[in-house]
Amino acid sequence: MSHDRRSIAIEKRKSKRKRRIFLFIFLPIILLTLSATAYGTFLYNKAQSVMEDSYNPIDRTTKRASAAQPDIDSISVLFIGVDDSSKRSFSTSSRSDALMLATFNKDTKSVKLLSIPRDSYVYIPKLGYQDKITHAHANGGPATTIETVEELLDIPVDFYVKVNFNAFIDIVEALDGIKVDVPYAFSEQDSNDTPNAISLEPGYQLLNGEEALALARTRKQDSDIQRGVRQQEILKAIVNRAVSVGSISKYATVIDAVGKNMETDLTFDQMKAFLNYATEGTSINIESLNLAGQDMYLPNSNGNRVYYYELDEINLAEIQTELKNHLDLGNTEYGQNPAEKVDNTVQSEYQSQEESDY
Repeated sequence: MSHDRRSIAIEKRKSKRKRRIFLFIFLPIILLTLSATAYGTFLYNKAQSVMEDSYNPIDRTTKRASAAQPDIDSISVLFIGVDDSSKRSFSTSSRSDALMLATFNKDTKSVKLLSIPRDSYVYIPKLGYQDKITHAHANGGPATTIETVEELLDIPVDFYVKVNFNAFIDIVEALDGIKVDVPYAFSEQDSNDTPNAISLEPGYQLLNGEEALALARTRKQDSDIQRGVRQQEILKAIVNRAVSVGSISKYATVIDAVGKNMETDLTFDQMKAFLNYATEGTSINIESLNLAGQDMYLPNSNGNRVYYYELDEINLAEIQTELKNHLDLGNTEYGQNPAEKVDNTVQSEYQSQEESDY
């Protein structure tokens, strides 16, 4: 009987995970369109005002000899998606619902975009042991998340951008929708958690904000990894739509949608440097990367099995090298080897948080 109860508990937690909002999957459009707004004084001034309100530097030590600058260096930006909506009552202790690390190469004007699964079993320096990477934000916000990602990928994180889920729908709507390939037919809840409110058929099509959200969050017929790939394709569709000539008239609405739902340590002048990565009316060169791994379950203090995503060490090393090369860092080493200081005991205090994961 105890085995049956444990199995039921595991299935319930799996069901909760299927309902997670894993939707912060876009490079904030403002990074790639800000300078283009200089074509209009009104838009330029509006962007400057909104972005200054979003500016929120954090106290941390840079991993470089000197701080990197987007206009002269190859740099990295960590995008942190946090569901801190009033519906879910999250506050400063909210978990990151999605993490994406983007590297920008100054010479090739290319972008590499790495998705980091929220359940990745990693070393969190502030806690001093391994846990889900989503718990880094719950225990120190962006600063702890940045430190953890630097430890994991062995590269410096130069800047961060943090957004809440309201930005996703607002931006897609501001752009009058995006065109994406829907891989299969499905029904999904909407942003108000109304069951089966959104139904889509397979095929390349124009999606509105709610439909794009449904495609980003569903995983009824595939896995978290496949969903991550899907989310990257949605991100690319948003970015390329935003930099198209036809979207110039939408910039004011896009700026409002991003600005009121974002905080970052990028200054307005630094953001303008990203114009170099987007030529008006053309696509942006974005390469998607994903971390290989496998499902893993570990017992907590209550005897229940807790789900983690165990990263493949060989693939992780390959990703580290690829990102270092893209940042022009060569074989430069950052941080210490996590294996030298990992306490493999996952503290029950944080394991118990899984009971409320969604």
